[in-house]
Amino acid sequence: MVTFTRPFLLTGVDAVQPPGTYAVVTEEEQIPGLSFVAFRRLVTTLHLPANPAPGQRREAIAVDPDELAAALAADAAATGVC
Repeated sequence: MVTFTRPFLLTGVDAVQPPGTYAVVTEEEQIPGLSFVAFRRLVTTLHLPANPAPGQRREAIAVDPDELAAALAADAAATGVC
């Protein structure tokens, strides 16, 4: 879960999204053949909208995890929360 306190826009998302708490899911797979356990990120999805109304459809959008982290950092900086 991630929380934005201000509207935000990410590549691949059609419109500016309102503030709210969004579900984020990262799918990974184990990398075989290593002498230690390691995982490779396959996809990171952001679930829209943040707070769906009853009966409203949710949509999962693939996002760049680095872009999402940058958007969260910019949101925190704009609100003075670090």
